Amino acid sequence: MSDLYVGLMSGTSMDGIDAALVEFGETSLQILHTVSHAYPAELRERLLAAIQVPLDKGIDAVTELDRATGAEFRDAAVTLLDGAGVDPACIKAIGSHGQTLRHQPDAEPPFSLQIGDPQTIATGTGRPVVSDFRSADIDSGGQGAPLAPYFHEWLFRSPGATRCVLNIGGVANVTVLADDQDTIGFDTGPGNSLMDAWIRKQRNQPFDRGGCWAAEGSVSKALLDQFLAEPYFALAPPKSTGFEHFNLAWIEGHAVAATKPADVQATLCQLSAVTIADAIRACAPTSRDLIVCGGGVHNPVLMQAINEQLPEVAVDSTASAGLDPDWVEAVAFAWLAMRHLQGLPGNLPSVTGARDSVVLGKLVDPA
Repeated sequence: MSDLYVGLMSGTSMDGIDAALVEFGETSLQILHTVSHAYPAELRERLLAAIQVPLDKGIDAVTELDRATGAEFRDAAVTLLDGAGVDPACIKAIGSHGQTLRHQPDAEPPFSLQIGDPQTIATGTGRPVVSDFRSADIDSGGQGAPLAPYFHEWLFRSPGATRCVLNIGGVANVTVLADDQDTIGFDTGPGNSLMDAWIRKQRNQPFDRGGCWAAEGSVSKALLDQFLAEPYFALAPPKSTGFEHFNLAWIEGHAVAATKPADVQATLCQLSAVTIADAIRACAPTSRDLIVCGGGVHNPVLMQAINEQLPEVAVDSTASAGLDPDWVEAVAFAWLAMRHLQGLPGNLPSVTGARDSVVLGKLVDPA
């Protein structure tokens, strides 16, 4: 029980915190317990507001939000360990991704900001916390994202074949695992984020459950062509993006006013499917195996659209490769915390564009 780690993850959808208790072997893992910890409604609204417009209260607002978010990450970890009946002393470390507010790897200077005060988590659990996973890669000239591909390589590589791993969170990112090349991975563009933003605006719902609203609409080819003219999609990797770029303002910068709202939703769903498929065809043309994780795996309309775009590829969830698709990201940050304690690199320069392989994260001990 001494090789146990906790992974904490909250993505751009900001619906809450995924917490996983994981035991790692040399080439395998076992998930012992999981918890989905929802953000309080008031805090979620503040977080959503913070990524849509710059905070206007300066350092006080950022710090207060950092502490409040850290308290939720702490509570998620405590609930996880209580539910598992595990003594916190058995946990070697907690890997906490935090909540991204800004990701600007191409700014000058580049940066990526995740909040969720690690000291609050460490003090509240009594265990060391590894956080701030992106800065070291950015300091080495990388994008600081995506970070899961090294974990994907460790767990999902299929010898003798090319396999793609697709995570559909707010942003979609793909990892290409092949024997004849270094692992590559990058953000393809929007996953769920644009659909979430549109349904919040039009229907005051947090997301399109089961893709039902998109299914009511029809794809507008003219609008889809406008969306696809976005320069990001034509960029070669390494590349990464976020809510700063693909958001409600981005949607409304196109001719959506002349399109029925349900048709816009259907077109946004198709946009995610087409850009994902285009990226896979461009970077892994021989792949016949795509395994999917993240919230988008539960949207049958989106999954069907991806299937139609990639008719020669077997599309399945990561459950078929041994890991529940809802917990891949949280487990990845538990794994990265383990790598940190072992003094081993956590990034792949072939993915992020960094100059060097570097140890990721900063360690915070309990007060």
